[in-house]
Amino acid sequence: MGQQVIDTEAQAVLALRDRIDDQFVEACQMLLKCEGRIVVCGVGKSGHIANKIAATLASTGSPAFFVHPSEASHGDFGMIKREDIVIAISYSGESEELKLLLPLLKRSGNQIIALTGKPASSLACAAKVTLDISVTAEACPLGLAPTSSTTATLAMGDALAVAVLNQRGFSAADFALTHPGGALGKRLLLQVRDIMVSGHATPTVNADISLKDALYEMSAGQLGLVIITDNDNRLAGVFSDGDLRRALDLEININLTLISEIMTPVGHSIRDTQLAVEALEKMEHHKIYALPVIDENDTICGALNMHSLLKAGVV
Repeated sequence: MGQQVIDTEAQAVLALRDRIDDQFVEACQMLLKCEGRIVVCGVGKSGHIANKIAATLASTGSPAFFVHPSEASHGDFGMIKREDIVIAISYSGESEELKLLLPLLKRSGNQIIALTGKPASSLACAAKVTLDISVTAEACPLGLAPTSSTTATLAMGDALAVAVLNQRGFSAADFALTHPGGALGKRLLLQVRDIMVSGHATPTVNADISLKDALYEMSAGQLGLVIITDNDNRLAGVFSDGDLRRALDLEININLTLISEIMTPVGHSIRDTQLAVEALEKMEHHKIYALPVIDENDTICGALNMHSLLKAGVV
């Protein structure tokens, strides 16, 4: 039975391919030209699908929100402005709650895009554009529960949202702006300066101090490295936990050896304005655990390590 349900719903979605026609193109053009918001309405199961379509549109660059027709009849109609476009969803096209809104929308000058399975319905007649979401059969064996029809409606809504997204030139960076709390948002928006340590917390020393004194600063910084700077606060070198292990293997006298003698000259760094994910890529590429951070003047302004990236959710 489960396979039969999948087959029935898959056929319903595939049937939509032939309905990507001039009406679909006009609907996309309407949404692209919309000077207001896109209001998506539906009752019952169509309402749940409408809510999802509104969320998809909003997250892909088309300001949209869901309004329940019943609530609209009791005050929420005030949320709909004249310049808004309404996507109205009803498989029968005769939902009483939705039909009640149609004359109000027409009077307000709102253009309507109908998603319905009945092209001759009241909803279709009131709409400027009608998209056919009819199915030959519901997946429910009783033919009662909306199953294939809701799946087809959702697919048509996704087709609209993605087609408009493509025409807008909506990019991954744009998507990140609407999802700042998600993993993608952090990878595309979070900069190094947002998560680095700075000021007195940055473990820095001059090149003429002993290894012993440098280790004190390195330990206090808890980043796994100490940054060696010249007199202009520019990067002269780095000394990491790995460098320390190698130095101890050589039985170097930490009291007499200057940090400049065993540091890695210059070393790798990252700018504070670069994305945090770029710092991650650099660390992984060079197999290092921490990085000095430089500003636009090439002077040291901070540092970060792998733990900083983990804590920020970049990794």
